[in-house]
Amino acid sequence: MQCALIYDFDGTLAKGNCAEHGLMPALGLNEHSDFWPEVNRKNRERDGDEILTYLGELAKRARDEGKQDELKPEKLQAYGKSIPLFPGVLDWFDAINRFASDQGIALSHYIVSSGLEEMIRGTPVAKHFKKIFGCRYHYDEATGHAKWPAVAIDYTTKTQYLFRINKGIENSWDNVTINEYIEPGDRPVPFDHMIYFGDGDTDIPAMKMVKAQGGCSLAVFDGDKWGQGKTQEKIEKLISEERANYVVQGDYTSGSQLDVTVRGILRLYKRRHGQP
Repeated sequence: MQCALIYDFDGTLAKGNCAEHGLMPALGLNEHSDFWPEVNRKNRERDGDEILTYLGELAKRARDEGKQDELKPEKLQAYGKSIPLFPGVLDWFDAINRFASDQGIALSHYIVSSGLEEMIRGTPVAKHFKKIFGCRYHYDEATGHAKWPAVAIDYTTKTQYLFRINKGIENSWDNVTINEYIEPGDRPVPFDHMIYFGDGDTDIPAMKMVKAQGGCSLAVFDGDKWGQGKTQEKIEKLISEERANYVVQGDYTSGSQLDVTVRGILRLYKRRHGQP
């Protein structure tokens, strides 16, 4: 039996926005800068896509500061090493794989994120993912500098990548196979064999779709922010609007609420699909 665990990254496996760790400080951008207000202003003014606007503004700031090298893949991967992961993440994948194997389940892990793919590739857990789908740049062949976004993953495009996983398509470019009809029983990873982990607004369509198709969605929250009204309001909304099956703290250690919940879901899938 094949199951897939599909994760957002920022706020789900790691704390905060990954670009804010290493990359943005190197570009002279911090929480008090005008970067995010400027992204929001340009996005509204141009009636644009938020993720494309963000990626474009990031590349513009790098050019303006003469720091285009900061967006090269090798630099982004180096910055990825500094991203703070939630407790237990480093050991999570081996542990849950062993549990699943004992249940006769083969697990595959995927990232579907609006974060920068190369930064995620630089983290110590990148080796555990069968495929990382994240935002990427096209690079100038002569200078190696970022030219324009190659892949931009936002709210609804995350659902496209769920279909790619569902149909066994491990790239972003194949627009033929993704639109071909494949009998549900012939698809490598059925939706009701998926568990989706997400934390925020960009995950809502993906969470809702996996849940509606018989899979399970987990709303993950940062335990350090639970006392904030904004965090509680977001979780309350996810529950009231039936977006998530379960709400769990971002703690991946053995015996945590998240760990026990995922093990329970895997047992459910095994029972539901006739495994002894």
